[in-house]
Amino acid sequence: MKSFYLTDAGKVRNHNEDSVIIVKNHNQDYLMAVADGMGGHSAGEIASSIAISYLGKHFNETFLNMSKMDAVNWLRSSVNEINGLIFKYEKEHPESKGMGTTLVVAIHTKDYILFGNIGDSSGFVVKDEKLHKVTYDHTLVNLLVSAGELTEEEAKEHPKKNVLMKALGANDPIDIDVFDCDMGIDAIMLCSDGLTNMLEEEQIEKVLLSDADIEDKVIRLIRKSNNRGGTDNISVAYLIRNEEGEE
Repeated sequence: MKSFYLTDAGKVRNHNEDSVIIVKNHNQDYLMAVADGMGGHSAGEIASSIAISYLGKHFNETFLNMSKMDAVNWLRSSVNEINGLIFKYEKEHPESKGMGTTLVVAIHTKDYILFGNIGDSSGFVVKDEKLHKVTYDHTLVNLLVSAGELTEEEAKEHPKKNVLMKALGANDPIDIDVFDCDMGIDAIMLCSDGLTNMLEEEQIEKVLLSDADIEDKVIRLIRKSNNRGGTDNISVAYLIRNEEGEE
């Protein structure tokens, strides 16, 4: 198992509101997470940092020999806890009103792989030389596509494509979408929309299937996003399950 993550402010934003983590506990279980914060007065980076810090600490302290069902419940209660912490911070710091964050998470154990997401940060897997998106973006345009009011192509260029329908710190109560993933995968990639808004899935796939090592792949994805404009913060977390599955 190999993992690597990186976050970059991009070419336009003067600070980075993304937070990212990969942690491994004593049981050799992995938690990967990317959060993309929003809100003025640096509140976005506080919201994403609250989410990621809580998850990393909570995973190390409490995630032990859990069944898949227990892990789903752990994920749901963690998200409710984080949501409460963000609302509490906002109440104590009125200048941070409107703060919130997306969250995409993957939990990898020897028995199961789970993904969870809120907002428009994305979770992918590499399987059989292909990149597959696992998560579903909670955006206005995705809602309109589902309702048949927009085509996929129209959605890509829609002026409101970044309007979120769901985020931590914005909805209360909050629920996380959880996806049970096939164990026969080669790799997991999580990213903020700073990557997916700049690069097509085919371009991401090409980098991930290249001969480069894991660090170079992640660096290359961020560099390519910046070369295309880097209009947002860019975060990537990548885990390769085994050496044979790398390419």
